[in-house]
Amino acid sequence: MKTIFSPDQLLHAPTKEISDGQLVPANEIPSRAEIILAHLKKAQFGEVLTPNEFSLDPILKVHDADYVTFLQDFWKLWLAEGRTVEEVFPFVWPVHGLRHDIVPDHIDGKLGFYSFDAGSPMGEHTWVAARKSAETALTGAELILSGDNSAFALCRPPGHHSHRRLYGGYCFLNNAAIAAQYLRDQGVAKVTVFDVDYHHGNGTQAIFYDRADVQFLSIHADPKVEFPYYLGHANERGLKEGAGYNHNYPLPHGTAWAQWEEAMEDACHSIEKFAPDVIIVSLGMDPYENDPISQFKLKRDDFTKIGARIAKLGKPTLFVMEGGYAVGDLGINCTKALSGYLDTVKVGS
Repeated sequence: MKTIFSPDQLLHAPTKEISDGQLVPANEIPSRAEIILAHLKKAQFGEVLTPNEFSLDPILKVHDADYVTFLQDFWKLWLAEGRTVEEVFPFVWPVHGLRHDIVPDHIDGKLGFYSFDAGSPMGEHTWVAARKSAETALTGAELILSGDNSAFALCRPPGHHSHRRLYGGYCFLNNAAIAAQYLRDQGVAKVTVFDVDYHHGNGTQAIFYDRADVQFLSIHADPKVEFPYYLGHANERGLKEGAGYNHNYPLPHGTAWAQWEEAMEDACHSIEKFAPDVIIVSLGMDPYENDPISQFKLKRDDFTKIGARIAKLGKPTLFVMEGGYAVGDLGINCTKALSGYLDTVKVGS
């Protein structure tokens, strides 16, 4: 299995975030990607490729043009206001009762207009890193199109919380959604996005919610008690043509393997019924029992089982990295998931 990664993805390097109502050390940091890459190389996992360059077109198929322009220009606008702080947070949002149809001219208004939380700091290099992360996912999709049975897009920053016109949850461009749309545009008839991150993939759900060509499934902590709070309930099943193609599995705090596996089996049966041509796995490692922002109890070897079960679906599979913040164990757990997939594929071939 080839891995795709660019050092430019490390340029986005926040030191702080706002969480639980206070300023705390950042969780989504460059060392997350570095330790995964180091473990893959140590395990002689396979070739590591740098991503190909793409025009903005695949990104603009998923994200609105004004939002992409904001991401590109935000640092220049920040400096134009005379700001010198290197980590930028929004502080006001167009919530219920306020207007959503006029984009403010001022940078503080723009930051709130295009975000949904205060926990995703932006800086001088955020756009470069986010774009390269999207190109990492796109290069993985190209590998699948060229005949590879699997690939690992080591995306960082992650993407599954990003909506068409919103950033948040450490996510700026929705890497998995961009890859899924690219596959569709290249002639792949049906794509499944299977999100196994601890947090619901609200952005991916919203992007494909009214479509029948991209199935979305997510196993995650119950949004009644966990971020992102406002999407991810079981009764969110899709709209219009997409009705029945969205599957959420919200689980309680304290969920361990037996309950998680039950949800995974149901999800896999839905995937088999849908019969996709390609599966994209939004690979979050934060269901892990020692993750600092998770309340699930999965153990290291459980990630091997996840990879193995996905392999049994028998479809070309692109793994796209999402969350996982127990940095010391992140490389081991990620390698276990990918190895579980590969070892099962080898046995079945």
